[in-house]
Amino acid sequence: MLVNEILEEDAQALQGAVQRFVRTEIAPSLNQWEEAGEFPRHLYQRAAALGWLAMGYPEELGGTPGPWRLRNAMTVAMARAGGSGGLMASLFSHNIGLPPVVRHGSAALQREVVPAVLRGEKISALAITEPGGGTDVMSLRTTARLEGDEYVVDGEKVFITSGMRADWLTVAVRTNPKDKGAGGISMLMVPGHLPGLSRTKLSKMGWLCSDTAQLRFDGVRVPARYLVGDQGSGFKMILTNFNGERLSMSAMALGFCECCYDEALAWARQRRTFGTALIDHQVIRHKLVDMKMRIESTRAWLNAVSDRADAGIKGSEWVAEVCLLKNHATQAMQFCADQAVQILGGMGFMRGTASERIYREVKVMMIGGGTEEIMKELASRQLGL
Repeated sequence: MLVNEILEEDAQALQGAVQRFVRTEIAPSLNQWEEAGEFPRHLYQRAAALGWLAMGYPEELGGTPGPWRLRNAMTVAMARAGGSGGLMASLFSHNIGLPPVVRHGSAALQREVVPAVLRGEKISALAITEPGGGTDVMSLRTTARLEGDEYVVDGEKVFITSGMRADWLTVAVRTNPKDKGAGGISMLMVPGHLPGLSRTKLSKMGWLCSDTAQLRFDGVRVPARYLVGDQGSGFKMILTNFNGERLSMSAMALGFCECCYDEALAWARQRRTFGTALIDHQVIRHKLVDMKMRIESTRAWLNAVSDRADAGIKGSEWVAEVCLLKNHATQAMQFCADQAVQILGGMGFMRGTASERIYREVKVMMIGGGTEEIMKELASRQLGL
């Protein structure tokens, strides 16, 4: 049997498990969690018990190595079945918080941080964005000065997913204040319980059940052993980390496209207007076909880019492809959400439909991980334009 056939069988089994999990453990409470602004912590342990938090991580740290194609299958299935970007953003926030530690952290730091997160016992978050900084990482002002065997951290971070209850924060800091460029940036693991760290919950248009925070570091003393990799090497870590985040967001966007399509199609088949089902109207069928066209183009592109990553082909052209794929996938999500709400009509404007929720969450997908404008500029540079 070919490798791709084995992967396809594994992907189908995984999709079935995800659908059952969403149907029994997420869907009945999702609206309640949206209103509450968070979901129960025990959900991390449930996802960990099913092996989903550990996918893509080294076995020696409690992980289960797996190709992007398989990880994407899980992401797409959960987005399609659940239709909640907020739940997925927080439940899998470790996928942007842990990779710098796994790639560059000392063996001791990896053992201290990673296994408990993959077991769902601890929550990991990434803290890069600052007030007034946005995607401009080079402008970050949060400082970490070395005093003896501790770093003293001062500054602020904003829009931090899982920021309210993260046990580990992977924080971008400026360790050399004289170097205003890339060489002055480092990555530091900050335990969430340390004195001087305060958190403020943020209200949002979408991703309602994902806790999002503004963080303030006021003389937070962090043991020097929590430095990730070498001092001054943080900027490269951040750029590498973005590639995986953007690929995962593309898979999420594809799943949300399919969720909108499924809901719109089901509604069009059962809803009757002027004596006939909506699906019998040509204008409705054409909307659905336009959605399907964007879904399949996104799926093909996602698979192609993921296969290249699994094959170890990650040059400048691949980075450009990831940026362009992220734009294409989120634009497809925007189109499908808009068309689904239009097909649902008044029901599409009501809380409780997946399409309404996804419609509100489109913009954060088009901004998070790098805005459309930044993606185009980065892609053009990688392509030598």
